[in-house]
Amino acid sequence: MSMTDPIADFLARIRNGIRARKQNIELPRSNMKLRIAEILRDEGFLNTVSTAEDKKQGLIKLELRYDGRNSNAITGMRRVSRPGQRSYVPAKDVPKVRNGLGIAIISTSQGVMTDKEARQKGVGGEVLCEVW
Repeated sequence: MSMTDPIADFLARIRNGIRARKQNIELPRSNMKLRIAEILRDEGFLNTVSTAEDKKQGLIKLELRYDGRNSNAITGMRRVSRPGQRSYVPAKDVPKVRNGLGIAIISTSQGVMTDKEARQKGVGGEVLCEVW
């Protein structure tokens, strides 16, 4: 059965893994989800991101990041642009999340990037999600 919103499923699996206090989670691989996971790793929200092959499309393996007190690096995440209501922004209106404490992940013509990178390059695009 096909999924209507794989990015929302990706975010829900991460959120459920955090609530269940999991150390590692696995989810179906796609290039978009892999790029989002790499951005989250680079911004310090995840420890490691790796891929593995299976009989279908492959898997992404994520290691969630916790500090010494078992609080997670990700305190919240929100899907902004949904299949029923897309959200596009021009370069001058790229949003700041929690006054710069969080990140917005944006799909641009130059690839998937954070809000800070989009502002530096002067490009707008579709706001996929916000993480803080």
